[in-house]
Amino acid sequence: MSSPVRIALVAEGITDYVFLKASVESMLNGRPFVLKLLQPEESLAFAGAGDAGPHGGGWRGVYKWCCQVIERSGTLRSDPLFYGYDLLLLHLDADVADEDPAKYQANPMAQLSGILPCAKTCPPASDTTDSLRRVMLSWVGEIQTPPKAVLCTPSKNLEAWVMAIFFPNDTLMQRQCWECFPNPESRLGQQPKKSRFPKKLQSYEQRSSQIQAKWTLAVTKCSEAERFQNEFLAALPP
Repeated sequence: MSSPVRIALVAEGITDYVFLKASVESMLNGRPFVLKLLQPEESLAFAGAGDAGPHGGGWRGVYKWCCQVIERSGTLRSDPLFYGYDLLLLHLDADVADEDPAKYQANPMAQLSGILPCAKTCPPASDTTDSLRRVMLSWVGEIQTPPKAVLCTPSKNLEAWVMAIFFPNDTLMQRQCWECFPNPESRLGQQPKKSRFPKKLQSYEQRSSQIQAKWTLAVTKCSEAERFQNEFLAALPP
């Protein structure tokens, strides 16, 4: 039996972890794996702690984690975490491209002035996600994605993928530019009461098997889900 693929994940939040774990399970199609949540800190995130560890949660937590990599190793590809893991998944929702760091007074957010916002006209969604990917890579001292890293940049956020899986017949889901819809999470809350679910850990955990089974719906509808899958499979160790 082959050894499990060792995967580390840096994400905005705990529900993102649950969703992405299910998608990874679908893509690996039975191949064993271990997924470790590095950011937010896993033990605190599952315990429901307020700030999810020293870096906090959300996109700012991802940024602070990246700053730690720079301090420790200079570049992501030089970081010792790759001694323990075969792959690193680095997740950031594309709506981060609209963030203005000027509204955050505390360092290190001030360092992002002139880097964010970086959003482009949508469609196509890829113009903004490509721009955000360059920003993400700069946070870890890179110009190109390192061989053992995979970027995950849902447009506008991961709830667009959730919608594609659970509500593929939604009227707005039929739009050609669904990935440019600014608030897919709001559309989740507008579904029939008996089928909607809130963005809470328990709700996502209860539906993880459905996410795994229907992951291809997200890949078919959302170009960024397709890119994530293609790059993930290409980066897998033999």
